[in-house]
Amino acid sequence: MNRKSFVSVSLAGLMLAGAAFVMTTQTQQVSAHCQVPCGIYDDAARVAQLREDTVTIAKAINGINELADRHDGNSLNQAARWISTKEDHASHIIQVVSEYFLTQKVKVVTSGAEGYDAYLKKLADHHAVMVAAMKTKQSANPKTVDDLEHAIDALAVHYK
Repeated sequence: MNRKSFVSVSLAGLMLAGAAFVMTTQTQQVSAHCQVPCGIYDDAARVAQLREDTVTIAKAINGINELADRHDGNSLNQAARWISTKEDHASHIIQVVSEYFLTQKVKVVTSGAEGYDAYLKKLADHHAVMVAAMKTKQSANPKTVDDLEHAIDALAVHYK
């Protein structure tokens, strides 16, 4: 093998190795309850998760508001971390409601069929939680947490 061929083969190998490295290290973990009908559900645990996320959001909002008037590097850093934490927990609430409750637990009832009004109420209660979680992302107002707590209370009634 001449030197030019060796360099070409070496570069191609290096590129393939680099691509393999990127493909194996740049994965995104997605977690949700299994989406095959396994029948293993723990609704109370999921509602408890929503409540725990809400407590974390409340703590983050309090932290953000405590740091709001400070402009030193450490305070700005901690405020950014609180904001990130708030975003993550609000997103988790939305994910649990959409990927667990709505897709696994809420069964479609067609218009005019028995139970249709209850189905619409259930959908509205799930939607209210997702909207309230979204609003905690958009604001550092503690009232958004109260609204989220009330929405979760209304949702929890469906899973007792």
